[in-house]
Amino acid sequence: MELMDVTLREGDQQPGRDYDLDAKLEAGRALDRLGIGYLQAGFPATGERDREAIATLAAECDAAVVGLARALPSDVDAALDAEADVVDVFAPLGTHHLDRVLGKTREGMIESVRDALDRVDDAGATAHLSLLDAFRTDPEHVRRAFATFPDVEYVTLADTVGVRTPARVARRLSELDEHVDLSRAGVHFHDDLGVATANALVAADAGVGKADVSVAGLGERAGNVPLEELVVATAIADDDPGPDPGPEPEPFGIDADGLVPVCEAVLAALEEPVPERKPVLGAEVTRHESGLHTAAMLDDPSTFEPYAPDRFGGSRELVFGVGTGRRGASRLLERAGAEPTPDAVEALLERLAANGPVTTDEAVELAAAVHADGPDRPADGDGD
Repeated sequence: MELMDVTLREGDQQPGRDYDLDAKLEAGRALDRLGIGYLQAGFPATGERDREAIATLAAECDAAVVGLARALPSDVDAALDAEADVVDVFAPLGTHHLDRVLGKTREGMIESVRDALDRVDDAGATAHLSLLDAFRTDPEHVRRAFATFPDVEYVTLADTVGVRTPARVARRLSELDEHVDLSRAGVHFHDDLGVATANALVAADAGVGKADVSVAGLGERAGNVPLEELVVATAIADDDPGPDPGPEPEPFGIDADGLVPVCEAVLAALEEPVPERKPVLGAEVTRHESGLHTAAMLDDPSTFEPYAPDRFGGSRELVFGVGTGRRGASRLLERAGAEPTPDAVEALLERLAANGPVTTDEAVELAAAVHADGPDRPADGDGD
């Protein structure tokens, strides 16, 4: 499955956001270094900033740079004038959007889409079609889009309001698979129910050819499929604890080693905060303090973490202090080259409680000090 990153467009549509050109370019270049296949850099019809972002990135990036467009000649021309590699034309075929949003007939919309796609093709660019609210649209109309536009590289099914769960997604894709080649299908999920990543994984298993993602899930309302979650979940899907997990896959052609640093660079460029407990990226998700956990992880980190953070360019932090137990103190003493006698363990626990929380290196230094000073010396803060 290929990935289209939509951070620069979806993230910019969040209330109160207005990424400037330099921020978009810096973030786009970082994503290109990661090896992303498609980079949706903006909506050219909205203004010069997005047109310039697309033109600059298209000239520099290995990724195919995508401009979004409605099924309108002016929108398509704006994307083509910006020299987008791909023009992603979006349109609804469901009755609800046609009636309530556009006041247009389905036949009229299909003709507008046909004209837009022909315009893209005539200009020598690649055409994609995104179907708004596709997972709530009559399946017959979705199938018709695939049949009517057989030369479109991807027909993307959008869960526009984020209401579909993995079971419903699997069922819809299974039904669609009976009529169309799912390798031509894309998916675009929103995270309103907290299942966007799960939905994308279901789509990948079904054979869908492309998924839209964004860094940290940035996007309207609850956001989109987080790029980092989908990459990590796919990379570790077949991992089991053991000394030799075998060669590590590079899912989606992504530079897995650079995943976390690139995501951090993108978020910094866009001045977007990261919640501390955000999967993969949050500061707290690879930080451990529980005595049971840290003691075990000193021997084997895989006992209490789903993956090695450095595999994706991150890092783990073990924290020691008042919650550290005897087993953990013993392991720290051993790391310091000291014998974990009962007295030494007690002395180290006192020092950890007095000085904590401390990092692993700092805890080992305290253990070394216990060894050097003897266990009877009081912990810092206990003396005069």
